[in-house]
Amino acid sequence: MPTFTAADGTALTYHIRGEGDPLVVLPGGPMRASSYLGDLGGLAAHRRLILLDLRGTGDSAVPADPATYRCDRLVDDVEALRVQLGLERMDMLAHSAGGSLAMLYAGRYPERVARLALITATPWVLGRPATAEHRLAAARLRKDEPWFAQAYPAFEAWLAGDGAADDLMAFAGFFYGRWDDTARAHIAPLDEQSNEEAEGVYFAEGAFDPAATREGLARVTAPVLVLAGEVDGGPRPELARETADAFPNAEFAVQPGAGHYPWLDDPEWFVRRVAAFLDGRGAASPSAE
Repeated sequence: MPTFTAADGTALTYHIRGEGDPLVVLPGGPMRASSYLGDLGGLAAHRRLILLDLRGTGDSAVPADPATYRCDRLVDDVEALRVQLGLERMDMLAHSAGGSLAMLYAGRYPERVARLALITATPWVLGRPATAEHRLAAARLRKDEPWFAQAYPAFEAWLAGDGAADDLMAFAGFFYGRWDDTARAHIAPLDEQSNEEAEGVYFAEGAFDPAATREGLARVTAPVLVLAGEVDGGPRPELARETADAFPNAEFAVQPGAGHYPWLDDPEWFVRRVAAFLDGRGAASPSAE
C-alpha cells in the first residue's frame, strides 16, 4: 500500500480503489480508518479513489505528538498527500467529520481544490454542531420502523450522556436509512476501526475559528456539492444547507431515504449523483433539492 511522510515525520498510508481520475477521500468518525468507506457504493467504477488513513488510524502510524490529531493540524497531512500525488489541483470527497477537515483545507488552499463533495458533513468547523434535538427529530421520522419502540429510548439515553446506554447496536438503526444486514455488518467493526484517543482530540479547543473559516470559504471558487441524507440526524438537511451557503459556488442535494451512510442506503442514487457532480454535470440525476 502506498505511504508518504508527513511534515513531522509521521508515516501515512492511503489506499487506492478503482481507476480513472483521482478523487482524494477523507474519512469521518472522527478518526476512523478509511476501510469503512469501501468503494463508496461503486463510485470506484467512475474514479480512482485515494482513501487516506488519517494519522493514528488504519495503516497510518501513530504520531509522536497526540496533539497533532486536532482537526486543523491535519490540514498539513492533506497537503502533503496532494504533493505526494503530484496534483496541481485535486478533486476531493469528505464524509461526516472529515467534512470539517476538507473545509479547513479548502479555506487554506482554495487554489488546490478542483471540486469538493461534502457527504453528510456536520458543519462543526462553522460553529454549527448537530444537537441532540436534531438527532431526535430525525429519529422520530423512523417511528413506523419495527425496531423504533425499543431503539428510541436507548438513543435518548445515549444522547443524554447515560453511560449505561453505550450499546450502539441498540439504536444504530438511526444512522442508516435501512437497518438491515448490510448496515449491521458495516457498523460491527466500528470499535476496531476507530482511534478513541484521536477522536477526543479532533475537536479539541482551538481547532476551529468559524469566522476565519467563513472568510476562507468565501474565496473558494471551485464547485462544491453538499449532500445530506433525508433521515440523517447529524446533520439534518437544513443544517447541511448552511454548509452550502458558506460557499460561493455550491449545490445542495438531499438523498431520499438516506441516513448517515448514503452510499449504503441507495448506492445507485448516490453514485449517479456524485459522479454527475464530479464530471461537471451538476444535478443531472434526480435529487430532492
